[in-house]
Order: sequence, then C-alpha cells, then structure tokens
Amino acid sequence: MPRPRLRAAALAGVTALALLGTTTPATAGPLAAAPATATVGHDEQITYHDWSGGTDWLAGTLAGTVAIPTGLTLGTPVGTVAYKDPHTKSKRTWAYGTWTSPVTDIGFDASELVASWNADTPTGTWIQVELQGAYSSGAQTPWYVMGRWASGDGDIKRTSVDKQSDKWSTIWTDTFSINDPAAGVLLDAYQLRVTLYRDPAQTASPVLRMVGAMSSYVPDRFTVPASTGGIAWGTELAVPRYSQNVHAGHYPEYDGGGQAWCSPTSTTMVIEYWGRRASAEDTAWVDPSYPDPTVNHAARMVYDHQYDGAGNWPFNTAYAASFPGMEGRVTRLHSLDDVERFIAAGIPVVTSQSFLASELDGANYGTSGHLFVVVGFTPAGDVIVNDPASSSNDVVRNVYKRDQFEQIWLRTKRINASGGVSGGSGGIAYLIKPTDVPWPSAPGSTTW
Repeated sequence: MPRPRLRAAALAGVTALALLGTTTPATAGPLAAAPATATVGHDEQITYHDWSGGTDWLAGTLAGTVAIPTGLTLGTPVGTVAYKDPHTKSKRTWAYGTWTSPVTDIGFDASELVASWNADTPTGTWIQVELQGAYSSGAQTPWYVMGRWASGDGDIKRTSVDKQSDKWSTIWTDTFSINDPAAGVLLDAYQLRVTLYRDPAQTASPVLRMVGAMSSYVPDRFTVPASTGGIAWGTELAVPRYSQNVHAGHYPEYDGGGQAWCSPTSTTMVIEYWGRRASAEDTAWVDPSYPDPTVNHAARMVYDHQYDGAGNWPFNTAYAASFPGMEGRVTRLHSLDDVERFIAAGIPVVTSQSFLASELDGANYGTSGHLFVVVGFTPAGDVIVNDPASSSNDVVRNVYKRDQFEQIWLRTKRINASGGVSGGSGGIAYLIKPTDVPWPSAPGSTTW
C-alpha cells in the first residue's frame, strides 16, 4: 500500500518565475463552447490535450528552443540561471530555454488538471513543467510548477513543489485543484510552459517529446452508474506479475520501502509487458539478494523528493516513457467501458482507487490510495487485475466484481474506516504503450 497522497496546507509560494527571474504573462482569449465528453448516465466532464511533433511546437512560443524530428530541444539558450536544489542544498548554473503552449480553451468549467510529459533527459539535463490557468471570472492563476523532472537522479532531485496557491486554486503535489468549486470560480483555459535545462559546458540537451494535460470536472459522488460492458469480456492480457510486498523494507529512503510501492510496481508490470526492461547496468545498485530489481529501480526513478513518495502520477508515466519507443500519460476515464476498449486493443490500464476491505470482495485489505493494473475481463465481465498488494508474485492475479471495482475507482467521495468522509480518484488512469501502437477509438471522447 502507498502512503496517502499528501494534501499540504495551501500557502502562497514561489514558482519557476522566481527561479528564472522573468515574467511571461499569458492572455486567455474568448472561450469557445464545446460539448461535454461525458458518457451516457455519467455527469463528469473530462478532456485531454497534448502537444507533440513539429507543427505543435511551432504553434507555441519558442525561446531558446528548436523543433527537431524527435521532439523539442535546446537551440541557443536564452541565458543561464542558478538553481539551488532544495533537497541537496547544492547550487548549480544551468543554460535554459523555454516553450510555451498556446492558450487552450477547455470547453467547460474544470475543477482539476493533471499535466503529463514524455522527455529524454541525458546526464546533465532536466526539465520543468508549469501551468498558468484562466479562471471563469476572467482572472489568471500564477505560473504553477507541475514538476521538476529528470529520468535520473544524479543532477537534480526529482520533485514537485509545495505551497503553491492563490485565492481560488492550489497545487496538490501533481494536481491543480480549484479550492471551492461550489463558489463558482473554475478553470476555463490554460497554458503549459516547459523549461529545458542543460549544463552550460555540454552540448547534450533534453528532448521533450510530448507535454499535455487532462482537465476535468467530476462532481462529488459516492456512487456512479454501472457501465454497459461487453467490449472485452473474456479477454486477458499476459502482463507480468510483480508483488510490491516482496520488497517490504527495501530501500526505505524511497517512500518507506516496497510496501508503499504500488505505483512503480504497477508501472513496471506494464513496461515489461511491452518488452522493455531496466538493464542490468541500470539495476546494478540494487542488492543482488533482492528479487525483481527492476521494481526497486522504478521506485527510485519515480520518487518525488518533496512528496516523499513514489506515487506521483506523471512521474510514473514519464518514467515509463523514458524507455525506447514508449509513451505515457495520466488522464481520467469515464467508465469500465473505456478500460475495456484499451484491453480490446491490447493495452493494460493502471487505475487509482481507495476502498475499505468490505467494499472489495477478495482483497482482504483496505487502502486510502492504491494502484492496480487492469489486465482483462472474465467472460462475465468481472475485472481481472494484477494487484501489487499481494503476498507474492504467484498470487498477484486477482478477479474483482465489476460493480464493486467500478465504484471504488470512479467515485470521488467515500466513507472511511472511522466513519468520516475521504476522497477518491474519480477515475484516474495511467495509459502506457509503445508509440507505434494506436490508441483505441471511442467516438466523441477526448479523454486520451
């Protein structure tokens, strides 16, 4: 089980503008009405938009960056900046350039946003992803840091940034969230800004291959309507099975050890399903007596030093996308019908949920936040998952009742063990696949 996703007190804090010593205001244009992308019987609204490829990069604002066939990289940097790593206290000078997306109208009033990115960051490089939003009131958010990321941990310590907020919104680790949706001020549009950094003494630069965001409005709900099903019943994918619990006590500096590694364990299962794997060189630091060293490696390489955990959603998908030919993103899905479309296309789906032991028959535990890999469906439509919270690799495969699974995954509110109210993920999913495997089709949906 992971530690609960922290929701720190909302305090005004510094953004990357202070780091860069510059201000680049964004001006949101008029908002165009767009249809909600909710499925029948569901009242949530979800949309996902990303940028990748030369045409997309040229649609934004480039400053010291250039589009190349493999992505966006540094050209002639606009200058240098000193960055003091808050986790090592070391200070280092970096050359940098930026790319800023066009203003993107969401099409509805959103209450949350999660950014994702795919990038190659050779030694001596890293990236920072920021968000600036436009409220329905006409005001704008500050530039919020959504993540400082590198595929390794030798140059900077991968991190989210706490204490970022204004009157209307707060960044909770990896998620932009409206403080009080009932107050009527919501998110209507946004820009993303990516800063690419490299050591001034080298020419190797990061390459940004994709950056995007999932925007959503999911109303408070304890239950959701049942999906129709039938799209992938009787289909099961041959996803490797890894238990996080066989790593209990391993490397407690990374989120307390394997007992909290549901996210990197799930991510590893999907990466290896696609035939990618951390190399022997990558895992040479792992104690050779430990099983499944690629899980240990994933926990280290997704670890968020501010959140103090391995469950940062976009850090996990960015790690998956660091393997050759892979891509990953974080989004929300409407129902298990959406998951079935992925299974039918041969793509396993990582889902985030919380539940009491009494709410999921056969789990024999409860959790405030946990990741599964959905690998298929029984002929009757029940959900086949690789559950990393299993005692050994041999018992990772589990079958959970369809109606129970759908409730614990899609709801946003639940009654906890003490009788109080806790949150739920509202359908969060990791989507990870090779770039040459097409996304499944869902006419009218823009959720991936």
